[in-house]
Amino acid sequence: MARKIEYVIFDMDGLLIDTEIVYTTVTNEILAPYGVEMTWDVKAGVMGKLERDAASHLLSFFPGIPLTIDDYLRQRTALQDTLWPTVQLLPGVHRLIAHLHAHNIPIAVATASQKRNMLRKTGHLQEVFGLFGDRIVCADDVREKTTGKPDPYIFLCAAREKLRRAVGEGEGEAVIEAEREERAKGLVFEDAIPGVEAGKRAGMSVVWIPDANLLRVEYPGAHKPDQTLRSLEEFKPEEWDLPPYDS
Repeated sequence: MARKIEYVIFDMDGLLIDTEIVYTTVTNEILAPYGVEMTWDVKAGVMGKLERDAASHLLSFFPGIPLTIDDYLRQRTALQDTLWPTVQLLPGVHRLIAHLHAHNIPIAVATASQKRNMLRKTGHLQEVFGLFGDRIVCADDVREKTTGKPDPYIFLCAAREKLRRAVGEGEGEAVIEAEREERAKGLVFEDAIPGVEAGKRAGMSVVWIPDANLLRVEYPGAHKPDQTLRSLEEFKPEEWDLPPYDS
């Protein structure tokens, strides 16, 4: 049975906006001269990580190619910058976020993207991202405080600092009962396996909306999502004690 939800935190890339094709296309364009490519079993471990950690993880699969992390990131940034202003919202995103906003449900974004990239990706999509106001946590905001998802820090930071929820910090015995109860009122939406792990380790419920390709990859996480959907269009707010959509 689903918990009673009072606030909602969204991942961004691949969940709210269709950026995953950009990541895949650009990365494989960079790797092509070396005769290798990023397959979905490799990409599954990259998703949700902070920038340098993601690059390190990717290149660890291709130890024989003469491409440094800095070279890869430099090429990737230049190619991506030309494409970010073209990305679009994924199905069901506008309806859900506008609905939660209209019903005064606290909402935030927690993304591993750098702020410069987040602004490039969302500047033309303010009909949705404008509804979050300043309630967006980026990689810059948590630098040197987390290794990235599956560490739950970014979700706890979004709840604590952007939504003013008394969720505390840390995991395990360091978390007092009142903080556990407050965490349990949160719902996380994620498309990446490390993000699902982070949300569950934060003590929140998680709805997983993976790319269809990710479902063909063996799920390595210890924490399973509370619900798996093919699209945000399938989400039914009333199942989480949130206001239902108008008929």
